[in-house]
Amino acid sequence: MIASIRMWFTALSLREKRLVLTAAALAALTLFWFGLVRPVSDGLADARIRHSNAVQRLAEVEAQLTSVKLLQRTRAAPIGAPLETVVRERAAEAGFAITNVSPQPNNGLQVSIADARPGAFFAWVADLEARGILVESLTTSDNADQSVSAMVVVRTQGL
Repeated sequence: MIASIRMWFTALSLREKRLVLTAAALAALTLFWFGLVRPVSDGLADARIRHSNAVQRLAEVEAQLTSVKLLQRTRAAPIGAPLETVVRERAAEAGFAITNVSPQPNNGLQVSIADARPGAFFAWVADLEARGILVESLTTSDNADQSVSAMVVVRTQGL
């Protein structure tokens, strides 16, 4: 087969030989470009993006770890009274009327509030957490008058 290609090539004129060699060189260059250069450069670009995302995730995790360590060092003092009493007092100070309080397993307490302003309610929840009362679950629903009703399950820290 190579002999027949060689015989065919030698039968061509000088101009045709140059044209065939130019076409072969362009074909080889195209195969090299799309077969090796493009896949490698695309792979390197993807690797750079993955590396950038990994560095960003690492920074976020380190920041979260720092905040967790800070929280572990600055634990809130024990609440000093029964959980229900403290929650009722804090709700009364914030101006919320508690509609229902029921005990939950593992020293938890389920608190229902029928009507609260969203900003004041979430500030109250943050205040509870700052005082060492953990919010285990929180469910809010929108009332028609730009207020929320909420059901919160709380427990003391460390239990």
